[in-house]
Amino acid sequence: MNDPARLPVVALVGRPNVGKSTLFNRYAGYRRALVADQPGLTRDRIAERVDLGSRIIWLVDTAGLDPVRGEGLDSQIQAQARSAVESADIILLIVDGKLGLVPEDEAIATTLRRSGKTIGLLVNKIDQPMHHQDRLNDFYRLGIEQTFAVSGEHGGGAFDALESVVAAFDERVASAEEEAEDGPEEFASVEGDEAPIRIAIVGRPNVGKSSIANRLAGTDRMVVSDAPGTTRDAVDIEIEREGERYVLVDTAGLRKVGRRQGPGEHGGALMTLRSLERAEVALLVVDAKEGIADQDARVASLLREHGCAALVLANKWDLVDKDDREDVLADIKHGLRFMSDVPVVPVSAKSGAGFRPLFRKIRKVVSASQLRIPTADLNRWIQDVAEKHPPSMASRGVSRKPNKLFYASQVGVRPPVIIVVCSDPKAIQTSYVRFLENQLRESFGFEGTPVRVRLRARSGRRGERARGD
Repeated sequence: MNDPARLPVVALVGRPNVGKSTLFNRYAGYRRALVADQPGLTRDRIAERVDLGSRIIWLVDTAGLDPVRGEGLDSQIQAQARSAVESADIILLIVDGKLGLVPEDEAIATTLRRSGKTIGLLVNKIDQPMHHQDRLNDFYRLGIEQTFAVSGEHGGGAFDALESVVAAFDERVASAEEEAEDGPEEFASVEGDEAPIRIAIVGRPNVGKSSIANRLAGTDRMVVSDAPGTTRDAVDIEIEREGERYVLVDTAGLRKVGRRQGPGEHGGALMTLRSLERAEVALLVVDAKEGIADQDARVASLLREHGCAALVLANKWDLVDKDDREDVLADIKHGLRFMSDVPVVPVSAKSGAGFRPLFRKIRKVVSASQLRIPTADLNRWIQDVAEKHPPSMASRGVSRKPNKLFYASQVGVRPPVIIVVCSDPKAIQTSYVRFLENQLRESFGFEGTPVRVRLRARSGRRGERARGD
């Protein structure tokens, strides 16, 4: 049974530091969640599709559950974890097999049994088969029929346990009436053959990235706090808008390298960079009230280096005085002048202002990054450019012969890459390559995306010179 419109949601829960994120990474197949010997490292829910062969599931990692509710940020984190449990079809309770059974495990198990959901107990950190039975005995007291010894670190027993619990869930629902077509809104699979557009939400800490993710998703999915660095993992939220599928990736705030503190923040920066590698478009969030900062420009340069199409979201626009708004926009554009082709969109995550046309703008810049120009059109363009604005004569020490532009062709997308064949690539200055990139944008509509122009000698004997953003 594998209804593609209703993927079961499997939540990993348990006390802090019992190895939930290690198991999550094992199932996901890569280091999707941060792992360190530091309790409370996972603050938000993160979700990943996992293919078990005959069954595809949504797997959700959560912050460590505390039977006693905290206050402030801790309270929000616990609320997120409990929300994931409520949204789940299957719950995997993770306990520490080395430490043994503790009262907190019993309290959590009692609460979970009352939910009436399919539950599996994974006794983690049992790395040697000889220890399986001895360390399982205490945990049978929790009254969970499906109890397994696993090793998240080495993988022993992990997939067998997951498949067994999912199979038990399928057996429970096989004879029941068909469940609702849509699962939990934030994790529900959306039908369609095309892959969803991945949107990375990036920026320095505390500019409102998580609030924007919640606004776009239409749910309080992300922990929001005034404390910088609240988001550490890259968090995926799949949604549908106007018939299009999207995956929102809220990322950790990027500080300067020297100001990052501890494994959580350094690891969060690494996760952000990995998210950019997989994203079709990035939303660079800046604080309109504070104005553009040096770190905003550094983050923007990362987007260019990774070839991401982008939009700049000037958040907290409701806090900017109406008389100052024109100057604020000019300041943002000046601070990010090296990516002047990227639209700046004033928004307010608090009020929702500016969000209505945002997905249309996202689709526009994604389309620009995937645009392929016919070779005939590129050749007409390059001949027109060569006639009106030929490259300048070479500098002293290089051949003084005129440098001719012969033809052009596109060899890549995301970002678009254009090869321009000329007499002597080494004799063309960087400023002229920038000029060609700008002319391409104006002529073919490459808005919001880097464009790479690479120069190549006609004969091939002088090699290739690559220049671009």
